[in-house]
Amino acid sequence: MYTNTKPMITGMLICLLILGSCSPAEQSQEASELARLEARAQNIEIIRDDFGVPHIYAKTDADAVFGLLYAQAEDDFKRIERNYVWAIGRLAEVEGEEALFSDLRARLYMTTDEAIAAFESAPDWLQDLCRSFADGLNYYLATHIEERPALLTRFEPWMPMFFFEGSIGGDIEQIPLDGMEAFYGEQREAPRSEELHDKDPGGSNGFAISGERTRSGNAMLLINPHTSFYFRGEAHVVSEEGLNAYGAVTWGQFFVYQGFSDKNGWMHTSTRADFKDEFIEDVFEQDGDLFYQYGDEARPVDVSSVTLKYRDGDTVSERTFPMYHTHHGPVTHMIDGQWVATKINWDPVQALEQSYTRTKTNGHDEFHQMMGIRTNSSNNTVYADAEGNIAYYHGNFMPRRDPAFDYSQPVDGSNPATDWQGLHEVDEIVTLLNPPNGWLQNCNSTPFTAALEFSPRREDFPAYMAPDDENFRGIHAVRVLKGQDDFTLEKLIELAYDPYLPAFEVLIPGLVEAFDRSSEDHSTLESAVDVLRDWDYRVSAESVAMTLAFHYARQYDEHGEYPEDLGLIAFMEYLGRQSPDKDRLQIFADTLAGLEADFGSWQTPWGEINRFQRLDGSIDLAYDDTLPSLPIGMGPGWAGALASFGARHHQGTKRIYGSSGNSFVAVVEFGDRVRAMTLLAGGQSGDPGSPHFLDQSERYQNRQFKDVAYYREDVEQRAVRRYRPGQTD
Repeated sequence: MYTNTKPMITGMLICLLILGSCSPAEQSQEASELARLEARAQNIEIIRDDFGVPHIYAKTDADAVFGLLYAQAEDDFKRIERNYVWAIGRLAEVEGEEALFSDLRARLYMTTDEAIAAFESAPDWLQDLCRSFADGLNYYLATHIEERPALLTRFEPWMPMFFFEGSIGGDIEQIPLDGMEAFYGEQREAPRSEELHDKDPGGSNGFAISGERTRSGNAMLLINPHTSFYFRGEAHVVSEEGLNAYGAVTWGQFFVYQGFSDKNGWMHTSTRADFKDEFIEDVFEQDGDLFYQYGDEARPVDVSSVTLKYRDGDTVSERTFPMYHTHHGPVTHMIDGQWVATKINWDPVQALEQSYTRTKTNGHDEFHQMMGIRTNSSNNTVYADAEGNIAYYHGNFMPRRDPAFDYSQPVDGSNPATDWQGLHEVDEIVTLLNPPNGWLQNCNSTPFTAALEFSPRREDFPAYMAPDDENFRGIHAVRVLKGQDDFTLEKLIELAYDPYLPAFEVLIPGLVEAFDRSSEDHSTLESAVDVLRDWDYRVSAESVAMTLAFHYARQYDEHGEYPEDLGLIAFMEYLGRQSPDKDRLQIFADTLAGLEADFGSWQTPWGEINRFQRLDGSIDLAYDDTLPSLPIGMGPGWAGALASFGARHHQGTKRIYGSSGNSFVAVVEFGDRVRAMTLLAGGQSGDPGSPHFLDQSERYQNRQFKDVAYYREDVEQRAVRRYRPGQTD
């Protein structure tokens, strides 16, 4: 343990200034609290390496959590605060009235009093971690008076009960706000919105490779989340109680979400498994009270209220909402005039237990036992370990239901037979362990193509367990992995960045054929069609064909005619193989005209249009065509790009700028010693004044991964700064 005893003078002076504005009793209490936090800080060492990654060392897990949250706050406090302002249902106090229904959704599933009760019911060890979470953040605020929180000037140990999983777009965000706003705002129903077929499928890619296929004989793991950029930082957290986890940490959480130890590694892809249900309730009024029919009985609707604050110009206003619950869950919207309750996984204590316990498992037996907690609902898991195992879990929280009902649609809540009948055991869900082909993959796609002919079989499982469609990334993953041997980490990176885009092999030949079949004069299109005719469907910064194909697909989506409710693959098949020739040619002509208007020529290389830019540390970034940016030779996930770069137009731009896709990426090899390489979009810090704000941007552009310093001796060799929380240089 690092033993430098340099006084924390600056932090204590700041604290004394704060205490000067308090009453004597408050000063005494605050001074005692500060002394307690400073004493805790003496138990923790933070070492920053040459990329700014924090390596936290502590005797206990609880002290390690303190250090982890302190280090996170140094890197990007505003994102931590934003996550909790949203999670605890106070977003409108920052963003105004338009965020009220986000706050209402949070409170419908758990009030602050319920969160406090959940914290108090947690096992002692988990309470200790939650207190350490609050201590680390509160000590950061006490020693960084220059930090100006938007709302939260103090963090409480019950707050993690609201934010317990770590995924992007977790369970609660699956519940649309428009229906909630219509019901609770105006007692009406909102039109049902469908997910756009061309939306870049959010989630991740995960590959696990057995030692049979690697040069070293060790298992390997690709961790490739596709999130919004800067959604997670990179960290390494170590205690003398067996914690030694490295990876990506969602801002404000006290566990590594996507990562590894020297024993095993885990990564998550967003699942499309059916883990939530809508119950249509037969609600009626009787003697002034609300009831709902459930079998032969009339049950009272649980009616309560919540008063939410919201920013209203320079003042704060309030609005009170009723809240309605049945035993199925909160009422969230209406369908055909009937109330609908939405039931999701909501067990914050066990969810936090699972999220943290995962980081301390040793080998697959312990990992499988941890999965038995069954609260990791919105994610699939791809796994590999030092014993040579590779595994896949399609979801984790899976309600047991009566297969006589179609749970992909709302079900009749008045019929007791539609109720959940407990949870499926882990061994009953869709899983894979050590398939004979030697690899497995998931790209937010069907598990039934995860490992060639050794994949799980659809007919062996209820339909609700894996309704997931195939997507172009899944198709691409199988192609690049099939038949491969002699894997190294470098080869795994190469395959994970394979530039082929299978969506365009479906879309583009139809355009070329339409041109060749046409009896009309389309000579103005000929040169551009010939570029696509000769294209190998591989993306690069220099590719003009990629520019044409991308904008043609977007133009067709935004202005063409096609059947509604098509999945992504069916959408591309319609455009490429079934749409009228005249539509294809007209839309392509419009595409060329748009490119010429925006860029002066349709012959514009992809990298001139597809850019990476990070101008400041704002959460909601602005983009500017006149300011520096980097050309990126990656493509969108919807087209089948394994290395996804989700770029779009922003206000006032003609270029498109990436804001999601490859964010934190890691490749890991397990053996006697773990070896890993990682890459972040931009850099570790959200502070534009930090040397680690953009120090990985050119590496990101050139897919130049950095070696991970995992073992203490390696960390020491690459140490740039070492300190305790609160200590100044």
